[in-house]
Order: sequence, then C-alpha cells, then structure tokens
Amino acid sequence: MATIRKAASLVRLRPGGIDDLDDVMRIMGGAFQPCFGEAWTRSQCAGILPMSGVNLTIAEDNRGPAGFSLARCVADEAELLLIAVDPASQRSGIGQSLLDNFIATVRHWGATKLHLEVRDGNPAVAMYRAAGFIPACRRRNYYHGADGRAYDAVTLILGQ
Repeated sequence: MATIRKAASLVRLRPGGIDDLDDVMRIMGGAFQPCFGEAWTRSQCAGILPMSGVNLTIAEDNRGPAGFSLARCVADEAELLLIAVDPASQRSGIGQSLLDNFIATVRHWGATKLHLEVRDGNPAVAMYRAAGFIPACRRRNYYHGADGRAYDAVTLILGQ
C-alpha cells in the first residue's frame, strides 16, 4: 500500500480484489468511451482476477475509489492490462501514481520486460511516453467501437 500526496488531496493505493469489481466497472464505464471499444466486461475482469500473477490496485482519494490498474506478471514479463481514472479525478496525478506503482511493483517481482497496449490516439499515450515507454508494434483495427468503427492498438514497451 502506498500513500501519495497530490495537489492538496491524498491518494492511497491499495491491493484490490473481487469485492472491488463494482468500483472497477463504475470507473471503467466513466473513463472509457464506448465509441472506442476499449473497456472490459465484468466477466472478463472477474475471470482474470483469480489467475496467478494478476494484480489489481485501487487508487482512493478523499471521495473513495477513483482509479485502478490491472496488471499481469509472468516470469520476467509484465503487462499493464488496464488503467483507468474516474473522469472527476483525472488530471490529479492518480493515473501517474498507478503507472509508477505498476512499474515499481513488477520490477520488485523480477519483471524486466514491461509492456502495455493502448488505442492509438488515447491521451494516456503521453503519460506512458513520459515514463519511458516506446512504441514496439501496431495492431491494425484491434479495437471495435459501439458504432462499428475500428481503431488501431499500439503496443508500448518500457525502454531500457
């Protein structure tokens, strides 16, 4: 668990679990617009949580759960599967705190290869790039929005 002070508010990171799924789905529903097709379903989240090497982190501010990250670490590889911040709490450092926590946690577990996948054009790309992630490949038409449009996914790896 970590506590981070950001812009006159306190952000607390704590381990999450199946009991946090209502908050995870609420945050994801606000953070991911349906037109891009990025959000996971409740059953996808519930299905991965019990798997070995999976880590859910909940970020809480003075109003309660405000963000989360979901990661998987297998051997020396780690993937940031999801990261989301409630729109009312965005631009307050919560996303950066979750990203920093992901990197530190999986490095502590022995991961040397870190990656994530993000929709091309997602504003979070700037945060990932600032943290040292670099583009590795592109998956054409990977995300499918509610309107049928397709969007590319970009795989980013943490540069050495």
